[in-house]
Amino acid sequence: MKHTENTQSPITSEAEERERTRREAKREMAEFAKMVIYFLALFLVLRGFVIEGYEVQGPSMEPTLAEHERILVFKLGQLWPFYHFFTTAPGDIVVFDSPDDRGKRYVKRVIAAGPQRSAGSTVRAGHSGEPDEGVRVRLLDKAVYVNNRRIDQAYIREEALTSEADREVIVGPNEYFLMGDNRNISKDSRNFGPVSEDLVIGRALLRFWPLHRFGLVQ
Repeated sequence: MKHTENTQSPITSEAEERERTRREAKREMAEFAKMVIYFLALFLVLRGFVIEGYEVQGPSMEPTLAEHERILVFKLGQLWPFYHFFTTAPGDIVVFDSPDDRGKRYVKRVIAAGPQRSAGSTVRAGHSGEPDEGVRVRLLDKAVYVNNRRIDQAYIREEALTSEADREVIVGPNEYFLMGDNRNISKDSRNFGPVSEDLVIGRALLRFWPLHRFGLVQ
């Protein structure tokens, strides 16, 4: 008698099939949980050290930034050693902790930056004739002078300017003189003086809301 070999796979019982499905679902859930954890960890790192979103409150930065617009702020440049590669410069718009009310954060434009830090505890004076003790900011009528050079304020509408009495402020090492673009109503370095670098959160880079205003912050 000839014998034939059964080449079909063994029949899987219903219980075994349920167990296999359960193990597969458990494995997929574990993979999904790991993916969520990785995503949250990445989000927290990015938010804490690299970039963070803010909503603008108040009209003190009009016409550049309007109330309720949302911006992305790049924070990595404020951390050592990255500040050597992402220097905050005059003309930049930054978010910072208020010097006189640590519960508040403001967004203003950098008008002048004091002498830059160097290695150790020393500082070096800036270029182009900046004095050793700091950078001089002079307010006179509707003009602003930095080390006797009148700065261009083309980003401000004429009606947003305000007439200032003649006065001079020294911006020391690792400090910034900050002003709002809507000078008539802005609370800024004219009120609380130069802002220390360690109070700066980061530089405003991108406006992402509303969509029709999407673009770089300048």
